[in-house]
Amino acid sequence: MTLAFPRRTTVAAAASLALAALLTPAVPASAAPSTAPPSAGILAAPDIPVANVKAHLAQLQSIATANGGNRAHGRAGYKASVDYVKAKLDAAGFTTTLQTFTSSGSTGYNLIADWPGGDASQVLMTGAHLDSVTAGPGINDNGSGSAAILETALAVSRASYQPSKHLRFAWWGAEELGMVGSTYYVNQLATADRARITGYLNFDMIGSPNPGYFVYDDDPTIEKTFKDYYAGLSVPTEIETEGDGRSDHAPFKNAGIPVGGLFSGADYIKTAAQAQKWGGTSGLAFDRCYHASCDTSANINDTALDRNSDAIAYAVWGLSAATTPPPSGTVFENTADVAVPDNGAAVTSSVSVTGRTGNAPATLKASVDIKHTYRGDLVVDLLAPDGSAYRLKNSSSSDSADNVIATYTVNASSEAANGTWKLRVQDVAAQDTGYIDSWKLTF
Repeated sequence: MTLAFPRRTTVAAAASLALAALLTPAVPASAAPSTAPPSAGILAAPDIPVANVKAHLAQLQSIATANGGNRAHGRAGYKASVDYVKAKLDAAGFTTTLQTFTSSGSTGYNLIADWPGGDASQVLMTGAHLDSVTAGPGINDNGSGSAAILETALAVSRASYQPSKHLRFAWWGAEELGMVGSTYYVNQLATADRARITGYLNFDMIGSPNPGYFVYDDDPTIEKTFKDYYAGLSVPTEIETEGDGRSDHAPFKNAGIPVGGLFSGADYIKTAAQAQKWGGTSGLAFDRCYHASCDTSANINDTALDRNSDAIAYAVWGLSAATTPPPSGTVFENTADVAVPDNGAAVTSSVSVTGRTGNAPATLKASVDIKHTYRGDLVVDLLAPDGSAYRLKNSSSSDSADNVIATYTVNASSEAANGTWKLRVQDVAAQDTGYIDSWKLTF
């Protein structure tokens, strides 16, 4: 991850850049079984063996050790890292391209790999930066993201996966100099090629030794995909703020491309509340070896690496597959996050129901996903368009579990169906916080 100056300002690197060839897709075959948590509309994804991901990290460590202790832009260790990843992808049947650029007087490389097949007008792109800082081998930052997406790509090949969308993977150069490689890639895309990218998924530091579980809150569909995965593991997540604008998703986002991703923390300090829900040590950085010589293969939390690698495959499979939408006019959903103040005023989230006739049904389904560290504090109501309130959940001092993820059946047959319905949530006790993740009405 790019160093903060002092927070999320990127360093402009002088770049005189040479364009490599664009990629062309061809044809693949069939899909694979999964151990991922189930979710409606998401096709099954395979488990990503963490041992395989760690084997890639061991290779990156060996490369750094043999090349002055790092894999930084312009150094022999970086080019050797690119060659290692490219050889794996070539052998697996990907079409690979090296895109070259110049920064700080040295040649840099982006490695782009396309899986043959899928709709070339709908490209799902997954990326991670492959360079380290000069101070160390960069195994968490960002061997972890690079190794995890490499193993996900190899899982695509092993499964002969035939997605609906076209899959593209990327390993970026010179991220540590200010996202130089990814910025160059985006800037060289024609307007039509940018429009073909339906989403970019970024993974920068996903094996931090004192990990958190952070999800980018940029594109709602991508965000919800990752949150659904972690909800299936009963692992709470938080919105990612430490790396906002500081990694390779930034140039894609700035170009109007939907982005999302995962992050396990850098030099921010883990709080007591975070340690309580995730384990680890409060008062210490998520990664004490961030941008340091000790960012070696010993600087990895296997559980975080394993979970995040599986989450990557879950998102790649789910976001690239053909899904069956609900019948038109049946499901109305709001996926925007709404913070619930601790022991404060009630907040609401709205959905606008249109195209219905008559009244709502006697079996109206209200599905809620509320992330909260003590669900017993919460009072949850469904508000009809005329303001009538239907109690979904009362507060209870004995209800000490996390989160409210449930579907309630409401007899709303006396209410007009069309109009603005609201979910109202109030935290009535102190010391715990949360937010409305999403909710929907099914008629």
